[in-house]
Amino acid sequence: MRLLLRWLVNALALLGLAYYLPGITVSGFYSALIAALVLGLVNAVLRPILVILTLPVNILSLGLFTLVINALLFWFVGTVVKGFGVAGFWPAFWGALIMTLVSWVIGGLLKK
Repeated sequence: MRLLLRWLVNALALLGLAYYLPGITVSGFYSALIAALVLGLVNAVLRPILVILTLPVNILSLGLFTLVINALLFWFVGTVVKGFGVAGFWPAFWGALIMTLVSWVIGGLLKK
């Protein structure tokens, strides 16, 4: 149940991002649901691999390169999911940062 609630809140956050942040477009709620699902899968599967592969750069940047990885994955999902678009790196950066904060807050609220 918590997983579905988290998925819905992330989809609503994507819709809010598209409304407030220029450069991010979502064509509708269905596209936001699919984008949130793909974003979650990409973050669960690809992100740990990329963090390990870029570990030396991450150590040299004191972990700030993780923000770049998050932005690139957000941008990647924007190219893969139809109805969800990201115009460039900076909208992807701010979108990924806001989505990370929303996920973190929701994860904290939904803990037992």
